[in-house]
Amino acid sequence: MDRSTAGPHRMNPSGGCPHADNARLRARGSVVPVVLPGEIEGMAVLGHEALKAFLGHPDVAKSARHFTLLREGAIPEGWPLRTFATVQSMTTADGADHRRLRSLVSRAFTSRRVAELRPRVEELTDALLDELARAAAAGGGVADLRRHFALPLPMGVISELLGVDVAHRDRLHALSTQVVTTDIGSQRAVAANREFAALLGEIVAAKAERPGDDLTTALLAARDDDGDRLCAQELIGTLLLLIVAGHETTLNLITNAVRALCAHPDQLARVRGQQAGWGDVVEETLRWDAPVSYFPFRYPVRDVRVDGTVVPKGTPVLAGYSAAGRDPAAYGPDADRFDVTRPGRPGAVRHLSLGQGAHYCLGAPLARLEAETALRRLFDRFPKLELAVPEGELPRHSGFVGNSVDALPVRLSPDTP
Repeated sequence: MDRSTAGPHRMNPSGGCPHADNARLRARGSVVPVVLPGEIEGMAVLGHEALKAFLGHPDVAKSARHFTLLREGAIPEGWPLRTFATVQSMTTADGADHRRLRSLVSRAFTSRRVAELRPRVEELTDALLDELARAAAAGGGVADLRRHFALPLPMGVISELLGVDVAHRDRLHALSTQVVTTDIGSQRAVAANREFAALLGEIVAAKAERPGDDLTTALLAARDDDGDRLCAQELIGTLLLLIVAGHETTLNLITNAVRALCAHPDQLARVRGQQAGWGDVVEETLRWDAPVSYFPFRYPVRDVRVDGTVVPKGTPVLAGYSAAGRDPAAYGPDADRFDVTRPGRPGAVRHLSLGQGAHYCLGAPLARLEAETALRRLFDRFPKLELAVPEGELPRHSGFVGNSVDALPVRLSPDTP
């Protein structure tokens, strides 16, 4: 392909499996122009080294005040990616603002605090495995692992951390899904964001009346003790971020890992033979089938050159995690192969699927704990677990942000009497 004459790649709002498109795009270069929904021009960074450099570049910002078209009023309210730019949270803040917002929640996600959560994660995992078995018994031996296991585990953990009532969790997940979907219509996008903010407002109001030992109460205290530390919009934005990122990524990670192991029984055998650990499965899944495919947005504060390509000032840029994870320049000619021994090899390249630099995923230790616990206990209890339909028939996510399937029907081995 002639890179000089190839037009911008049109991002598919309906999503689907990204890997074939990623390979074609990487052949054009590690940084490519794209057309976002609504005919908005942007760029995507696809190569591992280019993405690593871009994520850590001092002239690249997260704040939407650097998004030229948004600042000029050219982005409509119902644009499906608008929330990614405008939500007031640490993910759209830079410098001192970012450090302030991140510090308010960071103590809940330290390695020590996460280690203290291990017994509760294990308890919840075992309870959900019971539920999965019941669902399979009621479904002729088949159950949707995503619905009955991969979803309620991270949603339950983040909800307990935030002090969110069980009654709200299904609706919060449904709204989270709409917020990250790129093929949603403008009216639905506006309605979903308004309902999400209203529901979070109700949760905050209830917590203000009945404080608890949870992160929402702590964030409320930070707002009330010093209004300069956390404004009302930042409180809602922080809760939205924690709920969406706190369960959607891990949900996709667990789902993708189970799919990968079912499709590669030789790799599952390596884990059982102790040639690799469950942590290696998690890391290889993060690389090979990243739970987030293209994450919006970053903006150059001046024209920035990345791997020989100029990214103009104010351009909305997608971080192509799924593309970078299979970059042959970083991972060799077998980059497309799922290999659970890869992460433990000397000199292995570390994936970027949880970010890089100041905006590295705050919840990474918790996501790893949840995924490792889920996979270990799932395959210990159901060692003959298999997909109930061919991989190619699994319904894909709608959108190019999240990367997974919408359902994962599996057939379980019977419990030992």
